[in-house]
Amino acid sequence: MPKHTIALGVTGSIAAYKAADLCSRLNKHDVESVVLMTESALKLVGEQTFFTLSHNPVITDLWKINDWQPGHIELSERAELLIVTPATANFIGKYANGIADDALTTFALSHTGPVLIAPAMNPKMWGHPAVQENCEKLKKRGVHFVGPAEGIVACGDVGTGKLADVEDILQKALSILSN
Repeated sequence: MPKHTIALGVTGSIAAYKAADLCSRLNKHDVESVVLMTESALKLVGEQTFFTLSHNPVITDLWKINDWQPGHIELSERAELLIVTPATANFIGKYANGIADDALTTFALSHTGPVLIAPAMNPKMWGHPAVQENCEKLKKRGVHFVGPAEGIVACGDVGTGKLADVEDILQKALSILSN
């Protein structure tokens, strides 16, 4: 039986494939992951990948519920930590402003434990005042952040916006879980 249970949110950044690596590494640290994927994330990484790595059904839709209790509510009672990696500007904006229009944002608003966000986006997007304001709003609410890192992003631009190293995200998550 795993020591901890976390919810792992995956959004539609090209870095979504790195969330699979994080899921695998969490398992090696005896952390159970329940994955919630946005529609955009599903266009980049398959649901089956996370099902195989987590050994849990992947939550992709609020309306595909096999139990009487909606999955995001049941999970909010079990998950000790929500990790969103990669976190797009879209997710950050919705979460900061209380918008719940998919399984991940609905879960995020129902989750009462700690939250760790690892942003990943184009450097111009990361630097936009709206994104920065949303991040500051979330930090004031106690949300933890790791990254983004500086480097070359998928489109070839250089700057801050690249997903933090998976090991850094893992270590931050384990630190939060140990407190």
